[in-house]
Amino acid sequence: MTGYVQVYTGNGKGKTTAALGLALRAAGHGMRTYFGQFLKGQHYGELDAVEKLSPLIRIERFGREGFLHVTAGPGDEDIRRAREGLGKCREAMLSGRYDIVVLDEVNTAVLLKVLTVEEVLGLIDEKPEAVELVLTGRGAPEAVIHRADLVTEMRDIKHYYDRGVKAREGIEK
Repeated sequence: MTGYVQVYTGNGKGKTTAALGLALRAAGHGMRTYFGQFLKGQHYGELDAVEKLSPLIRIERFGREGFLHVTAGPGDEDIRRAREGLGKCREAMLSGRYDIVVLDEVNTAVLLKVLTVEEVLGLIDEKPEAVELVLTGRGAPEAVIHRADLVTEMRDIKHYYDRGVKAREGIEK
């Protein structure tokens, strides 16, 4: 099977959820997915669900607890964790153990200058032919979009966050 490069980007909700849906569908066919999450250190419901699907889906998180604030910029710890995470994603992609490798929020990591676009393009260049590579996060760089085989933009048309609704357990977290 030929693997392609997919990008899920945009300001709308659903990028990580789409990637998880792909992993779930693949698991139903006995395929294995490695899911590396950049910038995320807090607990999300998908971590508990995926534990039940192990070893078909494996998630590793490279962020620290809490959020990286755009105004403050990344700290040395954020950059160290992201680079270490990129290395783990590369290792998973080249290992032959996974059919799909997801770099969740990697586009946002580039946008926030935690990783460089060159680092991400380098990983894309190393992709084995049979591996499906999925890159999520808002603000996908043009160079990544150009290199991808499939690009989906999630567009925010209306969102209850605008009315002050907080992230709900089981729906957004």
